[in-house]
Amino acid sequence: MPPIPGSGLAKGLAVTLRTMTRKTVTEQYPETQPDLPPRTRGVIGLFEENCTVCMLCARECPDWCIYIDSHKETVPAAAPGGRDRSRNVLDRFAIDFSLCMYCGICIEVCPFDALFWSPEFEYSETDIRDLTHERDKLREWMWTVPAPPALDPGAEEPKELAAARKAADKLAAQQEAARPAEPHADEQARAAEQPTRAMGDSKQQTDQPKPTSDQPRPLSDQPKPPSDQPDREGRE
Repeated sequence: MPPIPGSGLAKGLAVTLRTMTRKTVTEQYPETQPDLPPRTRGVIGLFEENCTVCMLCARECPDWCIYIDSHKETVPAAAPGGRDRSRNVLDRFAIDFSLCMYCGICIEVCPFDALFWSPEFEYSETDIRDLTHERDKLREWMWTVPAPPALDPGAEEPKELAAARKAADKLAAQQEAARPAEPHADEQARAAEQPTRAMGDSKQQTDQPKPTSDQPRPLSDQPKPPSDQPDREGRE
């Protein structure tokens, strides 16, 4: 069926009539900041402590706008006889936002949660070369990242929380098991602080056995029986 002549014009006029009756709302920017959604893709923030220099974000970036430099450091062994280990130390982390197309692939592939979306958008420059921001600037944007949304009450508990709770319970059990041994250690410490007796006294006390009622007394300690014979010297 061919369209009715003038139907497109009627639809356009209908939209115009509907919008004419609505109140115009003008956001007074920059005096009033806009209320942005929490998942706004404004700029990328860097949490440097979580970065292990795995280079995964730079390799997966379709625009190749992430620049990372690092060096290796040797970490001595924690225990004697152990093996020294090497770790990567981050020297430079920069993003060229003049090339970035805000796809978010670098944030999705980061295995250690070092990159986040921030709703900040006021970082325009007059020179395109100034849109390459180093890690210090990316660090400042990290503090504007909104908190993650609350989890669904019916969702399964994350594996990270379950592992952390299991480790905390194990540590609490170890501390509870070690508590009865603490008074014994305190008694040993108090015994070490008391002054020791003289060697002669201790030896005398340990060498002489305590007399008991069952053991016979030595002859020197036994009482002498009364004598019936008169004293010769007195009689003489």
